[in-house]
Amino acid sequence: MLTRVLRAAAAQMGPTQRADARAHTLDRMLRLLEEAAARGARLVVFPELAFTTFFPRWLLEGDGLDQYFERGMPNPAVQALFDRACELRVGFYVGYAELTPDGRRYNCAILVGDSGEIMGRYRKVHLPGSVEPRPGARYQQLEKRYFEYGDLGFPAFRAGSAWSHAIMGMMICNDRRWPEAWRVLGLQGVELVCIGYNSAAYDPNGGATEDAALRTFHSTLVAQANAYMNATWAIAVAKAGEEDGSGLIGGSCIVDPNGRIVAQAKTLADEVVVADIDLDLCRQGKDKMFNFAAHRRPEQYRMITERAGVVEPAVLDMD
Repeated sequence: MLTRVLRAAAAQMGPTQRADARAHTLDRMLRLLEEAAARGARLVVFPELAFTTFFPRWLLEGDGLDQYFERGMPNPAVQALFDRACELRVGFYVGYAELTPDGRRYNCAILVGDSGEIMGRYRKVHLPGSVEPRPGARYQQLEKRYFEYGDLGFPAFRAGSAWSHAIMGMMICNDRRWPEAWRVLGLQGVELVCIGYNSAAYDPNGGATEDAALRTFHSTLVAQANAYMNATWAIAVAKAGEEDGSGLIGGSCIVDPNGRIVAQAKTLADEVVVADIDLDLCRQGKDKMFNFAAHRRPEQYRMITERAGVVEPAVLDMD
C-alpha cells in the first residue's frame, strides 16, 4: 500500500516592525523557506500578513494604508519568494493584504504549489476588532475598517501528487476560533488545514482579563480540538514577539488528527518546526467517531445558519 506522507514546516516569524524594509522581511522569509527545504519539507506555512507589520493596529488612510496592500500576487516585491520556492520544489501558504483590481480589500491567503502555481485563495471571514477606533484604548484592532468580509467561503482544494493528493483548506487567524469554519472544511473531507495568525499577547478588546499565556493556550486549544473533531491535520503559524510596541503570541504548532501537538515552536522569533504529515491518520476519525454521513443530524442545527447573535430563553415567573 502506498503511504500518503507529506513533510511540512511551520515557518514562524518574529516581529516585523513598521520601519522594516520589504526586502529585509522577504530575506527573512527566504531563509525560513531554505531551512525548511533543507530539512526535507515540501510545504511551508507562513503567517497571516507575512510581508508587513500588523498594520490594523493604527488609524491609516491614503498612501499610508495602501503601502501595505498587494495589488497582485505574485508581484515584483515578492517574486523572489515564488522563484526560490520553485527552484527548491517547495510549495507554501502565505497571508497578505489583498487589493483587487476593482478596489476591494481583503485579508487574504494563498496556497502555492511546488511549481509556483497558485492552487487556491482564501479571504478571511471572521474579522475581529472594530471599524472606529476605541476611545482611550492603548491598542487598536481595526480589521473591520480596512478589510471586507471574505467572499469565497471555506473552499477545500485537492493537491497534486507532490503533496500526496491531500485535501487542503485554509483559514486566517480569528477563523480558527470558530468551529463552523472547521466543520465546513470537514464536510469537504479536509485532511490538512493551514492557518496563519497575528494574535495579540493581551486582551485585544480592552481590559486585563487575558495575558500572553492564556491567549497562547486558547490558540493551541482551538487547533487541537477542531483538528480532532474534524479528523484533520492542522498547521497553525504565528507572527510573534514585540512588534512596534505591541506583543504577539507565538505557539506555532503542527497538530495531528487526534488533536495531539507533534511539533511546536519554542521561541517568539523566526523559527522552523517540521513534521511528517501522515494523511492516512485522518481515516480513523473520519470513518468512525466523526463519520459525518452516519452520525450528523443537520436538521437539528438550523439555528447555526439562521441566527448570528444570541437569543436567550424567556425568564419564567415561578411565583
